[in-house]
Amino acid sequence: MEPTAPSLDRQSSGRKKIILDCDPGHDDAVALLLAHGNPDIDLLAVTTVVGNQTLEKVTRNALAVGTIAGITGVPFAAGCGRPLVRSIETAPDIHGDSGMDGPELPPSDIDLDPRHAVDLIIDTVMAHEPGTVTLVPTAGLTNIALAARKEPRIVERVKEVVLMGGGYHVGNWSAVAEFNIIIDPEAAHIVFNEKWPVVMVGLDLTHQALATPDVVQKIAAIGTRPTKFVTELMDFFAHTYKDAQGFDHPPVHDPCAVAYVIDPSIVTTRKVPVDIELQGTLTLGMTVADFRAPAPADCHTSVAVDLDHEKFWNLVTDALERIGDPLTGDARTQYTADLVRDASDSLTAGGVK
Repeated sequence: MEPTAPSLDRQSSGRKKIILDCDPGHDDAVALLLAHGNPDIDLLAVTTVVGNQTLEKVTRNALAVGTIAGITGVPFAAGCGRPLVRSIETAPDIHGDSGMDGPELPPSDIDLDPRHAVDLIIDTVMAHEPGTVTLVPTAGLTNIALAARKEPRIVERVKEVVLMGGGYHVGNWSAVAEFNIIIDPEAAHIVFNEKWPVVMVGLDLTHQALATPDVVQKIAAIGTRPTKFVTELMDFFAHTYKDAQGFDHPPVHDPCAVAYVIDPSIVTTRKVPVDIELQGTLTLGMTVADFRAPAPADCHTSVAVDLDHEKFWNLVTDALERIGDPLTGDARTQYTADLVRDASDSLTAGGVK
């Protein structure tokens, strides 16, 4: 008998409304699965932006993850295909040529919303009561910055911006700058300097979210197609992070931002002024956090400091258990055929005929 999904409680009362702006991306995929599978999240929209790969590729990846997860009734929209000022910079050494190398992706049965992602963000925020929608960007901040510029009224209506990006002591794309910030630092400057509350879930925190073997084994034991998809993501991610940055186990950045929205006790934060370096020859894109004195009373930026590793991964595995095995129709038939073929190839390669 195939695993089935526990009932997903989708009553809106008390659930936290979010827009996930992403560039899938292995860790973006896990963030999307967590947002969909957690009963305390009301996923209002999914928007994509150039980042880990080109806009076309990351959008295709987002739709594939939505299909694997069985997401329905949530608009997906493509956004900006290049940064505000700078040339496109992607991360194939981490995420591969497709942006999500490793698993076989099913054909998607989700149609893109005809609106530009910036317009979908604006429309969604304006359609809900002030202070109820949280923006969760896990990519470059181009869409979010343009939304704030196109419709400034969203700034006072957004509850908070919980972003994966930056690092107050750690960089990865340079000695001091994190990828999501450095690929569009001008957009980051806009987002950090608007007056909405900003929580920066940066590398200092996300490097604690390691997909260790026990974590991956726990996910694999659930035994569904989505969990096989996640374990294949982690296998590829582990190899690229080991080769590119020397990690023994890959840090799974993006779901940390979603986890904070679900349960802020999982992530310890500290209020501190943060700004973006736009001019430095060696420090472009640095998220400069000023810890020299207590934060002023009007400080609207915070940084994530410590992660409860066990609670974080329990949230992820619980979401995957709730999602179950939702693929249906042609997508399920094709995906199942791919898994059977992969298993056969693996047995043949191992000498079993």
